[in-house]
Amino acid sequence: MAAGGFVRMPGGSVVVALSLPAPRPGGGRGEQRVRVLVHAKNRARALTRLRNLGLRAVYLRGNAAPPTPDEITAVLHHPDGLIWRTAAPAPSADLTVSRPPELWRPIRALLA
Repeated sequence: MAAGGFVRMPGGSVVVALSLPAPRPGGGRGEQRVRVLVHAKNRARALTRLRNLGLRAVYLRGNAAPPTPDEITAVLHHPDGLIWRTAAPAPSADLTVSRPPELWRPIRALLA
């Protein structure tokens, strides 16, 4: 199940954010999740862009996890308008271990 959401921009376009299971070599599903951001004219076109890349079972139900302002800035400044990075792990009781945020990558790096 994909958790995600969207934000409508002032110009009428949308930024869609989805948290998906990370694809693994050999077709298996990974335990790790990735956060995918798509900039498109509307939600349907954003999901179509992902489906055309081979992510067939991608749906956006609700708006539980919309993109943050930092995520919106990242996808708007990327020439493809389609980026990803490893999703942040769920908060745990152990707050002593903190990792710096991972950089955003083009979608080609995920599907290669």
